[in-house]
Amino acid sequence: MRRIDILVPPAGGAWSAAAAAEFARYRSLLAAAGWDATARPWPDGPGDVPALALLAWGYHQQLERWSDLLAAWPDTVPLLNPPALLAWNTRKTYLLSLEAAGVPVVPTLFGNAAEAAAAFDRFGTNELVVKPQVSAGSDRTARLRRGMAPPALADAMLQPFLPSIGEEGEYSLFYLGGRFSHAVRKVAAAGDFRVQPQFGGTVGPWVPDGEALAVAAAVNRAVPPGALYARIDLVRRPDGRLALIEYEAIEPDLYLAYGGRPALLTAALAERLPDGEFRRRG
Repeated sequence: MRRIDILVPPAGGAWSAAAAAEFARYRSLLAAAGWDATARPWPDGPGDVPALALLAWGYHQQLERWSDLLAAWPDTVPLLNPPALLAWNTRKTYLLSLEAAGVPVVPTLFGNAAEAAAAFDRFGTNELVVKPQVSAGSDRTARLRRGMAPPALADAMLQPFLPSIGEEGEYSLFYLGGRFSHAVRKVAAAGDFRVQPQFGGTVGPWVPDGEALAVAAAVNRAVPPGALYARIDLVRRPDGRLALIEYEAIEPDLYLAYGGRPALLTAALAERLPDGEFRRRG
């Protein structure tokens, strides 16, 4: 069997147990396609075989270490997704470049969270969502109403609160090897705005319509090249249009149990890493 590493959180950390369960699922999936996967804590850096960044949880809490890792990753050890794409995707200011490319995005102000008062007026809303520019899993994400003190975030992103999150929900479209695999609909619990299951959100399979597929196609055209896997999250803006709220190419939950086609992932992996196409580090 061919060897491959899957980047995981450091052993003994807050995410290690959950990551171990996810790793076991990926290991089984890859083994069926002829790959022997090994869990490698991402702070340890590259090994001597190709690596998947699928479970590099916690990178947002060690940003300097993560950025240094990507900058120094050797060309002789393939990392998927590619380091350049992962670095671009780390800070959510990537939304600015996608908006400039014509992708509809959720209106976003980047700056200090203390600018919340101006953001309320700019977006014409009485509620904002404030979160770090580098974040994952709704970490340090807050819902803010006029008159409330903003969180102490120097590098923040401020967005209007969208009631559609708790009504229509958030749509996630998954692309494996550049091909559409499946989609899910995630709805926040009543009174909440976070769609993740740990916050009470619900998830179910979803068949995307033409509008969703068109927005996703525009996103895929505008992002840096090389994505082996990606999740595109869409929500409905007050103007009635679907818009991008997040593009996740680092460590997304792929929700393969909801109609996913894992064969697309393993086939794309075989195409990217044919036998003899990389040199081991000496």
